Amino acid sequence: MDRRELGRLLVRARGRVTPADVGLPEGPRRRVTGLRREELAILAGISVDYVTRIEQGRGARPSTSVLAALARALRMSDDERREMFDLADAASPRDGHVPMLVRASILRLLDRLEDQPVIVLSAKGDVLAWNPLAAALMGDFSVLAPQQRNIVRQRFLGAPSRVSMSADEAAVTAAQSVTSLRAAAAKYPADADLRRLVDELRAHSPEFARLWDEAPSQVWRSHRKTITHPTVGSLKLDCDALEVAETDQTVIVYSAEPGSRDAELLQLVKVVGTQSLGAEVR
Repeated sequence: MDRRELGRLLVRARGRVTPADVGLPEGPRRRVTGLRREELAILAGISVDYVTRIEQGRGARPSTSVLAALARALRMSDDERREMFDLADAASPRDGHVPMLVRASILRLLDRLEDQPVIVLSAKGDVLAWNPLAAALMGDFSVLAPQQRNIVRQRFLGAPSRVSMSADEAAVTAAQSVTSLRAAAAKYPADADLRRLVDELRAHSPEFARLWDEAPSQVWRSHRKTITHPTVGSLKLDCDALEVAETDQTVIVYSAEPGSRDAELLQLVKVVGTQSLGAEVR
C-alpha cells in the first residue's frame, strides 16, 4: 500500500469536485475550490477523521467498501478508481463478484436528472448511488452504514421505510426482491458478501426463507409506489427500472405526471430537501 500517493490522489480528486457537482450548496466563506473534508465525509458515509488520516497517509488500509464510497462521492473515472484501488493494495472487483462500482457515466446521468429522484442498485439490492432528490424523498442514505443500504435487508428485517404498499403490492414486491436476489446468488456464487446476506435473511426472516424456497422466478417490473414524506405528505410516483446490463446494476427512476398534484409535491420535496442538506453542511 502506497499511503502517501493514495493521500495525494484523494486530495487531487477532492479539489476537482465542486459542491454543485454533487448537489451541495457552496455556503458562505468558502476558502477551497473543491469539496471540504467534511463534505466528502458526508457523501462517503465515513468520519472526517478517517478522511484526514487517509489524506495524510496514516492509519490502516481502507476497506474495499470505503474505497468504493470515496470513488462514488468524488465522481472518479474508471481509470482513477483503478489507480486508487491499486495504491491501496486492495482487490478490484473481480469476475464472480457482484459489481459494486458505479460507472462515471451513470453518475453523470444522476446529475442530469435533478428533477427526478434516482437511485442505483447492485445485483444484490445495495443502494450504490443516489441523487440529492432521492435522499430528500426517501431519506439520507449516507447516514446508514454501507451494509445497511440494502433494500432487501430493509424489506425483510424491518428497517424504517417511507414506502407504503397494500398487502397485495407488498406480496408481489417481496417475491420479486427474493427471486432477484436468488438469481444474483446463482450468477455470483463466489461473492462472500452475497452469501452472508442470504444466510442472514434466511436465518432471521421466516417470510424470506419461505419465498426463497417456494417463490417462482420473476423479473422486477416497473410499478407505482406511495411514499410518505415527513414534511409534504404522501406522493404516488411511477417507479421505473432501467438495467445496466454490463454491471447487473439497476437505475431506479421515480417520476410523476407533469402538472399533477404529485409533481407539485415532488418539487416541494426538492426545496425542503435542499434546505435541510444546506443546514447540515453549514
